[in-house]
Amino acid sequence: MPSTRPLRPFLFTSLLLALVVAVAPVTAQAPKTGGVLVTSPLSATPSLSPHEESTIATVQQASPCFNNLVYYDPARKQESVDTIIPELAEKWSWQDNYRNLVFFLRKDVKWHDGKPFTSQDVKYTFDMVRGAPDAKARLKVNPRKLWYEAVEAIEAPDPYTVVFRLKHPQPSLLLMLASGYSPVYPAHVPVAEFKNKCVGTGPFKLKDNKPGELVEYVRNPDYFVKGRPYLDGIKFVIIRDRSTQIAALQSGQLDVAGSGWNKTNAENARSGAPKLIIGEADSNVNDNVLINFKKAPFNDVRIRRAINLALDRKAYLIGPRQGAATFGGALLPRPAGVWGLTAPEVAKLPGMGDAKKQKAEAKKLLAEAGFTASNPLKIVVATRALAIYVDTASWMVDQLEQVGVQATLEQIETGVWHPKMTRLEYQVALNLTGVGVDDPDAQLFENYHCGSQRNFSGYCSEEIDRLMAQQSQTLDRAKRLALVNEIDRKLQADGARPILGWGKQYEVHWPHVKGWAVHENSIYNVGRRQDVWLDK
Repeated sequence: MPSTRPLRPFLFTSLLLALVVAVAPVTAQAPKTGGVLVTSPLSATPSLSPHEESTIATVQQASPCFNNLVYYDPARKQESVDTIIPELAEKWSWQDNYRNLVFFLRKDVKWHDGKPFTSQDVKYTFDMVRGAPDAKARLKVNPRKLWYEAVEAIEAPDPYTVVFRLKHPQPSLLLMLASGYSPVYPAHVPVAEFKNKCVGTGPFKLKDNKPGELVEYVRNPDYFVKGRPYLDGIKFVIIRDRSTQIAALQSGQLDVAGSGWNKTNAENARSGAPKLIIGEADSNVNDNVLINFKKAPFNDVRIRRAINLALDRKAYLIGPRQGAATFGGALLPRPAGVWGLTAPEVAKLPGMGDAKKQKAEAKKLLAEAGFTASNPLKIVVATRALAIYVDTASWMVDQLEQVGVQATLEQIETGVWHPKMTRLEYQVALNLTGVGVDDPDAQLFENYHCGSQRNFSGYCSEEIDRLMAQQSQTLDRAKRLALVNEIDRKLQADGARPILGWGKQYEVHWPHVKGWAVHENSIYNVGRRQDVWLDK
């Protein structure tokens, strides 16, 4: 029978001390300085100008060079308005019920060429991006112009104050300014030079850029964050073949890899090198189908709906995505996202039902449009010449053939992929789309608004544009969510850009890589890498 006597004082003290020792926190290892981190990005970048590009490859390779006014805290896993931290702005303030956004800038920042950073650089950058009539420069390509459509004027009353004056309230402006797509450019450097060079304020300075081969940075000794960066440099090495990337990581030639890998690639890499660490998170990137609304016969709603129904989403999840994706509409699905349709609504979308019945419906629609076994629809399915695109596009070709569509796959190099999509020089395409911010303004205006340069399908609806503007200035979150869900349902019913699913991301690195940040709902806003260090 257990004793009910109280513990003797010395025994109680001994147990208490043992408990304290057992739960005492382990002292964090102090970061080491030095070393060059070597990684392989998704692909070669078309330029080092994030404002002009629509690929994560540019964000990955340009982010170490630049800074934003504000940025998402790399150490916080979930991106939201509550995780935005200062960069070039020391602090900020909303005024006049979200009509004016005022930034107070740091006074200790220099561009990499030694010139001082001031409010004029901010005004120059965002006047250029929003296409202001008196902007001092123009972007050759401007995919995110509509992010700033609500901005009426940008004022720089003194060297360290900037005011964004809005036509109407737009709370999401701050979130979009925190995106990896929103760095500040120097007013004294012609924007055309960012094709191959980079002059920023960031933690790393450009050392070498060999387009298609590598982008190399060295530590910025004048960086305004004292003691950062820890690394002497970062080297982005372009390795086009996925198997070669895996081998390079396993052999230690790369410290980090995984961008553009699927789940099996990540697991295969670790099977050959068990010490490798795999990180999985939502990417805020969706696999989607572009159907050219401007080109016959795809301007026939029956053809578009048939293609949508032919693509069995459950087969997509098992096949090219190998279980690592989430079903959804135009906005990042829950729980990673906060604006997406509910699971019951997603379950009712085209392609989510019984595959046999939907393929039969697709054949019926094709026949009504004049395409039968004796007169099949013949199409070219275009995609970007990257393995993660080709995986899904190849599956898509097979799915279309099951309903009698004769599809041929065309692979297009990264440098011409986005220009071709912008000019609608395709019939049907498999695309990956990420905007970097889980907010409706970023996703909807850029990809679905009439006339947007990144509206690659040519879809246009005056009703949708009106609802977009309405939700953007709605301050009540519940009312805004209801509007956003209404827009999403209409987009899916219209087949504006059929969504297959939202893929997971993989980052695979060696244990000696410390401070490698990964966000759970985006791959776009962790590229500064000033806190990364090598334990070797």
